[in-house]
Amino acid sequence: MVSLERSRKKIMLPKKFMVHFSLCFVMGFFTGFAPTGKSIFHSQVDSSNRSEFAPQPIQVSQKTTDVNRSWRAPTPSSVVHKHEKPWPQLKPRTLIIIVTPTSTKLPIQAVVFLTRLANTIKLVPQPLLWIVVEGQTESSELSKTLRNTGIMYRHLVSKENFTDLEAELNHQRNLALKLIVHHRLSGIVHFAELSNVYDLEFFQQLRYIQVFGTWPTALLAANRNKVIIEGPVCDSSQVIGWHLRNMNNETDTITPPIHISSFAFNSSILWDPERWGRTSYLQDTSQNSIKFVKQVVVEDEAKLKGIPPEDCSRILLWRFNFHALITSNHKSLSTTSKINWKE
Repeated sequence: MVSLERSRKKIMLPKKFMVHFSLCFVMGFFTGFAPTGKSIFHSQVDSSNRSEFAPQPIQVSQKTTDVNRSWRAPTPSSVVHKHEKPWPQLKPRTLIIIVTPTSTKLPIQAVVFLTRLANTIKLVPQPLLWIVVEGQTESSELSKTLRNTGIMYRHLVSKENFTDLEAELNHQRNLALKLIVHHRLSGIVHFAELSNVYDLEFFQQLRYIQVFGTWPTALLAANRNKVIIEGPVCDSSQVIGWHLRNMNNETDTITPPIHISSFAFNSSILWDPERWGRTSYLQDTSQNSIKFVKQVVVEDEAKLKGIPPEDCSRILLWRFNFHALITSNHKSLSTTSKINWKE
């Protein structure tokens, strides 16, 4: 009997469990269909008491609203409105190409004048390229001087020997122009002699040249109390004539009697003359560069502009008669050596 009762209890336990589980499932199922704002367990709460627990609207004054608006970041539409106008495009500076030949007659004096000229060029804003041409020599003083300047430069060496000083310098200038043509260097070319003295405004005016530019120069002769003016005669920026020293004695009609430091030109005229309305071009750079450039400068007077444009008579470049000094010193050294030899 005891075992029979125990077996009955074991059978009743699962049945009770299933009944309880079914009741809980049915209550949960129907509870899910009840409205969310009401609870079947709190239906007796008075509706008047609900207002005490409901959140009240906050009244914000107009003054406070204005202050808060000042703290707000601008909307994207306002930002776009402020930047409707495009930013002005900055025009890059024109490259200045300075060509300086040197002489092997007095190398020590050449290094001294080169150092003085380098101190001036260092003050010119970039971009600038300095092409220095040197005659073949065993000395390395000029190379050391160029490396210590901090200027972007190209150092060329001429292997030709010349007895005439002007022929040697023209050959070195032609080598520099050949380099410009070979690499298609686009900029304003200016021939700077070692004896030149510059106003820094001069280099700023160079960058305004479109095709050709010219200016007056003041020649300071050694041991003479006078100044010789060479260069253009201008009406504003228009060239109407020239100050020339040797006009009456000039026989070379191909090469006009204009000093090499009295003008500058756009380098593209050497390899792209059609761009500037010319049909001729430079075929042999090693021989005809200087004559070609001088000829173009005088023939295209309509494109030749005097600088400074507002007053072309201003002197921004002074020249010292360095070549005459070299010739006189060279002759004096030769005379001294002959006298010592006779003794």
